[in-house]
Amino acid sequence: MQHQSNPFQQNKPFMQTTPATPVSKNHSAHELLDTHALLSGIVNTLNEFLLFEQYIQDPELKNILQRQRQFITDQYNIMVESVKTGQEPSRPTGTYQMQISNEVQYGLTPSQPATPGQDLSRLDDKCISGLMMTCMKNLAGMMTTAASECTNPVVRRVLQDSIPNWLEMAYELFLYQNHKGYYQVPQFTDRDMQILQTAFAPVAGMQQNGNMIQ
Repeated sequence: MQHQSNPFQQNKPFMQTTPATPVSKNHSAHELLDTHALLSGIVNTLNEFLLFEQYIQDPELKNILQRQRQFITDQYNIMVESVKTGQEPSRPTGTYQMQISNEVQYGLTPSQPATPGQDLSRLDDKCISGLMMTCMKNLAGMMTTAASECTNPVVRRVLQDSIPNWLEMAYELFLYQNHKGYYQVPQFTDRDMQILQTAFAPVAGMQQNGNMIQ
């Protein structure tokens, strides 16, 4: 099942930079350091994906890797352009589309304890998909930090609009692992779940969707 388009990414117009400051110079030191670290992380991820591909056995995982690598490369180019020029990039950030069912399998079954690999023979699809998911999660965190430090409104918008894409790619890899039984998902008992789900209540008297909450 293809995932729905992200509501946060509607190619919103970029805010204008301050006319008194040349757009190519409208960056803070902290912003440039964080974006430099982020772009370095993306380069490393793309290089790691090239390494991973030769060891993948499952065609489904290879397809995910190739689609994500192509999308990441395009997003990387957009980010480099916006950081270098300080202006609106030549094309907007896109929306990553999953090609996997988002149905999660819950429950735990006994399995062999995990241990670190000692040779390349242990670099199987379970290991590779886990490494890919870690890359996406780490980059999503780095991107969030970098966006919160941006002074240039264009770079901030590019990074802000890109964050959902990295979360989507991480989620796709989680779903792949879950469907294959690599990533098991425990649940609370019905009683404990009910207690936690009802631990909070909305504020009375606030208007919500045109109606007053009683």
